[in-house]
Amino acid sequence: MKQETISINSLAIGYKTKGGTKIVAGNISAKLFSGELTCLLGANGVGKSTLLKTLSSFIPKVGGSISILGKEIEGYTEQSIATKIGVVLTEKCEVHNMSVWELVSMGRTPYTGFWGKLEKEDEEIVVRSLKDVRIEHLSEKNVDTLSDGERQKAMLAKSLAQDTPIIFLDEPTAFLDFSSKVEIMQMLHHLSREKSKTIFISTHDIELALQIADKIWLMDKKHGIITGTPEDLSLDGHFNRFLSKKEIKFDLKTGLYQLTANYHSKIKLIGEGHKISMIRKALQRNGIESSDEMESNTVIESGDLSGNRIIVHMGEGETFEVENIEALLDLVVKF
Repeated sequence: MKQETISINSLAIGYKTKGGTKIVAGNISAKLFSGELTCLLGANGVGKSTLLKTLSSFIPKVGGSISILGKEIEGYTEQSIATKIGVVLTEKCEVHNMSVWELVSMGRTPYTGFWGKLEKEDEEIVVRSLKDVRIEHLSEKNVDTLSDGERQKAMLAKSLAQDTPIIFLDEPTAFLDFSSKVEIMQMLHHLSREKSKTIFISTHDIELALQIADKIWLMDKKHGIITGTPEDLSLDGHFNRFLSKKEIKFDLKTGLYQLTANYHSKIKLIGEGHKISMIRKALQRNGIESSDEMESNTVIESGDLSGNRIIVHMGEGETFEVENIEALLDLVVKF
């Protein structure tokens, strides 16, 4: 059964300046649960990092309340909260002359002290953490020789070795290529399920978040935070309002954002299957609206109706066959 791990009520966050305290965001109320991956989405400057640091007790809250596992955040010491929340920040870890094993072992510091000796149980937790993120083969490598993806896994393993029920990550995919982004996000979702952990991440990777997250927190200056499953937020229209730019719209059919096309012409497109979808996409990118209901002098046939080739019926009764979409565009797109 899922457990409520963090509850925030009427929270106000900010930081101290020479002139006093600057409020970044206020009136925030939401909850996090065990066994769920929750993604925090918002524009730059809206306060995502400030929120994470406040929930982690790195900076004090300005107002409201934060309850962690049923206890107010003020009731935790620095050491005791480190046994409840593990944190992986955006900044690249600049580590020299340290092996992956040594880095991950530092996750045991809240239990052993900085100079503490690892007991057998601690070593077993380190080994398990390395295996959980599939980098046990890297344990003897120096951290500064790792790729960005390997380094992020090492930092995640360190957080797992901390053995906390809650893990916060600030932009964990920021420096990664697309394949590594997907791998890290899938790994985080798997760990939330298998380890029954609360995993809460701030991210700009909206497309991945919409596909992988159990819950989304949408943060903006006007509404504070709106929470829910990606599907409920989609149906309620929140994602349309979240990116309120005319060039982008939220597509309810796919559950993803799409670029809005500015059409300057129309073509009748006949066929079905994956190829016809790709043809429609290519035409849309070039400002051509297409469907089988269009009326136009040019007609394109593909898919099951014409085998592997694409047939183009032009005005004046001319018919052409092309082998791929590039050749089709050369034929029908007018610049």
